[in-house]
Amino acid sequence: MLATVSSAILVGVEGRPVTVEVHVSNGLPSFTVVGQPDTSCRESRDRVRAALLSSGLAWPQRRVTVNLAPSEVRKHGAGLDLAIAMALLVADGQLPAEAVTGRAFLGELGLDGSLRPVAGAIGMADALAVEEVVVPPGNAGEVGLLARHLVRAPATLAEVVAAVRGERPWPPTPVAGPVPPAPPGPDLADVRGQPVARRALEVAAAGGHHLLMVGPPGAGKTLLAERLPGLLPPLSRDQALEVTRVHSAAGLALPAGGLVERPPFRAPHHTASAVALVGGGSASVRPGEISMAHGGVLFLDELGEFPAAVLDALRQPLEAGWVHIARAGVRAVLPARFLLVAAMNPCPCGERTSPDSCRCSDLQLARYRRRLSGPLLDRFDLRIEVARPDSRALLAAEPGEASSVVRARVAAARAVAAERGVRCNAELTAEQLEHLAPLAPDARDLAERWLSRGLLTGRGLQRLRRVARTLADLDGRDGPLDAEALGTAAHLRVDPSFTVTRLAG
Repeated sequence: MLATVSSAILVGVEGRPVTVEVHVSNGLPSFTVVGQPDTSCRESRDRVRAALLSSGLAWPQRRVTVNLAPSEVRKHGAGLDLAIAMALLVADGQLPAEAVTGRAFLGELGLDGSLRPVAGAIGMADALAVEEVVVPPGNAGEVGLLARHLVRAPATLAEVVAAVRGERPWPPTPVAGPVPPAPPGPDLADVRGQPVARRALEVAAAGGHHLLMVGPPGAGKTLLAERLPGLLPPLSRDQALEVTRVHSAAGLALPAGGLVERPPFRAPHHTASAVALVGGGSASVRPGEISMAHGGVLFLDELGEFPAAVLDALRQPLEAGWVHIARAGVRAVLPARFLLVAAMNPCPCGERTSPDSCRCSDLQLARYRRRLSGPLLDRFDLRIEVARPDSRALLAAEPGEASSVVRARVAAARAVAAERGVRCNAELTAEQLEHLAPLAPDARDLAERWLSRGLLTGRGLQRLRRVARTLADLDGRDGPLDAEALGTAAHLRVDPSFTVTRLAG
């Protein structure tokens, strides 16, 4: 007898529908899985067998063939266990065929028959064109966010079988109670002094501009970066669903309500590989740190210690907002629109603020300089030097401006950008800049001098204009950008001649 059940797998962060076909026939007892299953899929035989026996159900002592269609897509993960078990019960005559009609099944089976949550359930459920989806209780919250299916969340295989037979009603789906308010994050008021760095954080948050901070250890670079997410506005509903989909696929813990509403903050260690940062894998594609930071902030501390090849892998995602992973057996497009904030020392020893205090050799400086390519540096809209604050600023009793105050100005600037049809000014195209950030004659002459002397690239000029537009929005000004506005924006890029050599002194 043949049975067919709907399910899905995860490719990157998107779901792909899968039809589980089970054929039970006479012959020597066997269990074969075809359709490009990976090891975890092939091992479903033992999990399903133990779960059936633990649930008081019979294991067919006949020839069982499981086909996972379409066969050209490689299947991975244990999320097909429940679908295989239900199709097997129908094919063996233990359940009627209508028990699985119009339903899809997702979930891993424990040996005791329990249903265990799987990563990426929201993405997999989104790919299913059925009215009812049966998932483990741990996935009910995120699947319910789609508001497209009737979600069933039984705890065990026995409960599923009893419900589809009509012997017992479906267990009530867990309903999330009131979500407690998230604890407040680090406040910008904790930062003493650093007026330029605080202004750069505000501009970065308002315009979505990438920020590089260069300074000696103890200057407060990490302290500043950790407070940037608190200046960003909450995610919109569509953005929150997209970020939740990524976090679910990556196996990250979701909030109590299931929906990620705050911009995420990711800070990978400088020993992270290119795959860990960008994403990928051989048999299956998993999101990397840049995708897990989608909609939020990616903080790269000790930027000069990252391998050069890893840093250069960021160049295309920074421009496109997504990354296309291509492997021999799988292809996936992962979202990667994030705000990059990086911090680094001026040299390996970190004390190159004065020639007498630096202990680095010329070879060490040359190796340190090679880590950061010119094209990568050019993608930082804001590049500032962060010096150690003086003792009077550190011991001042007067706190700095609070994050809530700065966040209100950032929200107002973002609202102006939304009226232009973009999320933030960093997304303005070259054509839009000509209308929204035109250069006055004196600003055009200044830009021409910088370009002719090779101190600025065409892309760098566009970034300067976007920063200048953000500064004007924060100040409530409109109209063409003059030389003073362009110069103010350039001041937040250290100076137009900021190059790799500058980093080394």
